[in-house]
Amino acid sequence: MSHSAQHASPLHVLVVGAGMGGLSAALAFQHQGHHVTVVERVNEIRPIGAAISLWPNGVKVMHRLGLGETIERLSGEMTRMRYLTHHGQTLTDFSLAPLFDDVGQRACPIARAALQKTLFEAVGDANIQLGRCCHDYTLADDGVTAHFEDGGSLHGDLLVVADGTHSRLRGKLTGHAVGRQYVGYVNWNVRVVADDDLAPLHNWDQYVGDAKRVSLMPMGSGGNDQDTQEFYCFFDVPLSAGTTNEPHRYRDELREHFTGWAEPVQAVIERFDPERMARLEIHDIPPLDTLIAPRVALLGDAAHGMAPDLGQGGCQAMEDAWVLAETMQRALDEHADTSTAIAMALTHYDVARVERVGDIVSRARKRAAMIHGLDPEQTHVWYDELAHEDGDAILAGLKKTVVGGPLG
Repeated sequence: MSHSAQHASPLHVLVVGAGMGGLSAALAFQHQGHHVTVVERVNEIRPIGAAISLWPNGVKVMHRLGLGETIERLSGEMTRMRYLTHHGQTLTDFSLAPLFDDVGQRACPIARAALQKTLFEAVGDANIQLGRCCHDYTLADDGVTAHFEDGGSLHGDLLVVADGTHSRLRGKLTGHAVGRQYVGYVNWNVRVVADDDLAPLHNWDQYVGDAKRVSLMPMGSGGNDQDTQEFYCFFDVPLSAGTTNEPHRYRDELREHFTGWAEPVQAVIERFDPERMARLEIHDIPPLDTLIAPRVALLGDAAHGMAPDLGQGGCQAMEDAWVLAETMQRALDEHADTSTAIAMALTHYDVARVERVGDIVSRARKRAAMIHGLDPEQTHVWYDELAHEDGDAILAGLKKTVVGGPLG
């Protein structure tokens, strides 16, 4: 990252949202010597979901921000990928090493809590204000002011809107309400102690059948006290929107949905801790035409909430953060006038990101439909393809997504 910063004075950057995207953006701007204030509506950071698969494009950003080694240490070692039928017969089994060698970086599945803590500590407590809900912003000639429900306000040069898929500010930026769309399935996810009776410890195993899916992914220890290795486990079931979410019924629900499935699936259902499980109806937002307004940038899930079927939600937020900070640095080095530089940087950010993230949102939605039986015939064709897959096509798809990022 450039540290030259020839411009007269650092910016004051306001970041709304202390999730992965917001904290990554804060850190990227801090690296360039800017003043950053992060505001987050919740009083306590509690990650939604058990873990996240950081693919090489996301890990490369973390390395540039100085956190790569920590992320690699806390994450799981995932070297093979295997698809199995719901009865446990192997459809395809192949090494991920060719992909990781090809792009020069392995994937790092990691506990969300560990990743968020790493980012939070890097940005620093002093720069993060919790329990402040930003509901509006106003522009002035000399900057942008964020307004909070507590009646207070903060003034800065740039506002980064990273307040998640339920963003309060997205509609103001785009000029119209942007509704979330139900993708058609429910996801239960949880961490369980890794054991080779569930899956080989370095495998990503996915069981598929009846338009449902069960996944076990090695996610490392996540920095837990015992250094115990864990699997990130999730269960996908196509259901209509609005089904009841009752934590005390999670085990019974999953027993019903996965009756007759392979023994490792049954074992996970009996072993997980319902207190640690999240149950989510999966939504996305339609691709947006622009991610910017004067002095304001939309970033992360607020900009491109997507189905998790390509494993790219967090990675794209990190890419956003890197590109926004880099384009800002270049513009400030080239333009003496701060307002001009900010406007130029935002335009470049928009050009760099709109098509990239829109494509991934659309591809994730199509993949969600294929996996979860929106067109049952298409799902069966996919099962047949998996039975004849040597890994090359899957690795090519993963590579396409990874190398399209800003760091190649």
